[in-house]
Amino acid sequence: MVDACVRPSGIKASPMQQFLAAQASSNGSTAAAAAAPPASASPLRSRPPRREQPSQTTVKDKEATMADEHQELTKAFSGMGGLGVEETALVSALGRWRKQPEKRAQFRRGFPGFFTPAAAAGAGAIERCSDDYVSHLKTEFARFKSLMVLWAMHPWERDARWAHRALHKKHHPASVLVELACTRTADELLGARRAYHALYHRSLEEDVAYRVKDADANRLLVGLVSAYRYEGPRVDEGLAREEAAALAGAKAQSELVARVLATRSKPQLRATFRLYRELHGKPLEEEFGGEAPCLREAVRCLESPARYFGEVIDGAFKEGADKQAKAALTRVVVSRSDADMEEIKDAYLKHHGAKLVDAVAKNTHGHYRDALLAMIGK
Repeated sequence: MVDACVRPSGIKASPMQQFLAAQASSNGSTAAAAAAPPASASPLRSRPPRREQPSQTTVKDKEATMADEHQELTKAFSGMGGLGVEETALVSALGRWRKQPEKRAQFRRGFPGFFTPAAAAGAGAIERCSDDYVSHLKTEFARFKSLMVLWAMHPWERDARWAHRALHKKHHPASVLVELACTRTADELLGARRAYHALYHRSLEEDVAYRVKDADANRLLVGLVSAYRYEGPRVDEGLAREEAAALAGAKAQSELVARVLATRSKPQLRATFRLYRELHGKPLEEEFGGEAPCLREAVRCLESPARYFGEVIDGAFKEGADKQAKAALTRVVVSRSDADMEEIKDAYLKHHGAKLVDAVAKNTHGHYRDALLAMIGK
């Protein structure tokens, strides 16, 4: 393994490598300075500390630990610029910082070699990944490195980039758009739309409306990505029964289906799906068969996100899975690690008869496997 700040003699570093190495050194010095105590502190009065407050030593220890963690991670990330990657340090950070997005936010703010403040106010003041660095990754990154950058990225930016790829790159399924629109909270989806504005200088709704050619899918997707759903617990059983009855034969009523799926709250929709099953003896998703894949995917995402994500993960392990199906494993684990991973693990065990960690360990290898397992948790 090559140290992030050292290159063999005679080999000239690229400008990006030089910048990242200098940044890592600078950040390490800054972090160490921040963690160090003042040179001449005035003596404190001799009195017992208050019980409800941590001792000064404890606070300093925590600050020093945080500074060390940031320095270690910054050095490891600097290696991704081509200077050698400290994979073990990166995997260790995944485990220590699991379900602590505030630590990743602090890391982004302190590492401008990778992340820069959003220039446009509409981006919601996210720390966005450098465009130059993203371009660099396209030619160099393997699955492990991609996972690490996606993990460190602001979630809004991450979703915006996935949506853009689904709309602008060949062989990227539109189901990714359904997944993003139907499994994020109202604020998360709004944040992704704002990040899309800042990154690509147009709206997500605009790109969906222009690029999705199938009329029914277009209508549904524009509605889904534009939604800002009520997220409270209130459910109108009468409305659910009325709409469950109206959705029978829904293939001929795509406008009605799109309106219901894109406007009702998720608890309301789950009540409608339950009553549809009671009234018609089958789940609503079977109404669409293979003729309306976006409608079917939307129902699956809205009814049981955990089961849907478990099926996506299982698809990545199937024999003959294509590149996009395999890439979905990274997408799901990174995006759901801080959200509903425990529910996904339960759903995977129930529907596939195996523990998710065992399936991942069996079907992946190396530091990529270690990183996935650290994010899934045991």
